[in-house]
Amino acid sequence: MPAKPKILVTSASGKTGLQVALQLRAKAYPVRAFIRQRDYRSDLLERAGAELFVGDQYSLSDMRNALKGVQRAYQCAPTAPNGLHFNAIFTVAAYEAKIEHVVTLSQWLSSVDHPSLFTREVYLSDILIGMRPEMSVTTVNVGWFAENYLMVLGMAAHLGQFTMPLGDGGVKKNAAPSNEDIARVAVGALTDPAHHAGKTYRPTGPMLLSPIEIADAMGRALGRRVRYVDISERMMVKALKALRPANYSEAAVTQLAIYSEEYRRGTFAVNAPTEDVFQVSGHAPEAFESIVRRKVAEQPDLERNMSGSLNAIGNFLKILTMRPFDLDRAQAQRDYVRLSSPSYCQDDAAWSERHQPTARKTASIRVA
Repeated sequence: MPAKPKILVTSASGKTGLQVALQLRAKAYPVRAFIRQRDYRSDLLERAGAELFVGDQYSLSDMRNALKGVQRAYQCAPTAPNGLHFNAIFTVAAYEAKIEHVVTLSQWLSSVDHPSLFTREVYLSDILIGMRPEMSVTTVNVGWFAENYLMVLGMAAHLGQFTMPLGDGGVKKNAAPSNEDIARVAVGALTDPAHHAGKTYRPTGPMLLSPIEIADAMGRALGRRVRYVDISERMMVKALKALRPANYSEAAVTQLAIYSEEYRRGTFAVNAPTEDVFQVSGHAPEAFESIVRRKVAEQPDLERNMSGSLNAIGNFLKILTMRPFDLDRAQAQRDYVRLSSPSYCQDDAAWSERHQPTARKTASIRVA
């Protein structure tokens, strides 16, 4: 039996990269995991048998070394204003290394004149990665991750509020996939390129949910009532800065605010849900409630108690006293390339043409 090809996983300590690497190892594929530093996630990878490559993903020299002896790769750009630079580095190194197949993580929003710089860079990256005909590509188009909702799970656990700028709470606007399901689609394409080369997949959860239904699912998983509260984008940014200072990225939140506008416009509901998770992996897509239950089991601090409630109240007061944040000014100060006439997805005729709804067999979508 021929040896299984070695696969490079970029951003291997990230949300989807970690799951891709672990699932590949579970299938006994040799994996080289590209990481920035050693931490508890690299320990998980090492215990699973992955080869660790510690380096700088923005360095062409490091990427060239990471791709030596590799036949396939998972390309996942960091959420950063230099994502296009990363993808250019990867594309050059993959071309030189004669990589046979790549699975690239794209965006459901990917469009040429989008207001988000990050999204326009993804659009250009999708073109770059497909320019070498000798290398086949599978594209994974992901919308709003389930992980995004979990950023405010602590507030839901201790104060009974799910706070996000998602608009009307009664409108079904998203079918959010888990990191694990996104990885299942990527792994299916990496392990069987003959069947998946040249195709584009959009992993989703099993059903469209409204913000109120998301709050209800959180409540069932937490064992308490949770109420959805629609907040402003500026309040969301203040909350992220106050509660997640270690992970706070001014660059990322300016773009998240733009994605929130797409959410309210219903862009993530277009042509959702899909059957791609089940069709590619044979695994039923996870229901949102099961994703939350896993998170709750992993985080004992989400248990409802007096200490947690007092801490949550303190955090809420901290958010209220945090100085306002000007999203437009932040983008201007960072010297982002900004278009004079940007277009949100559903106002873009080319995007709408590429994302025409297809007949959905929702009755056959299974739920894990």
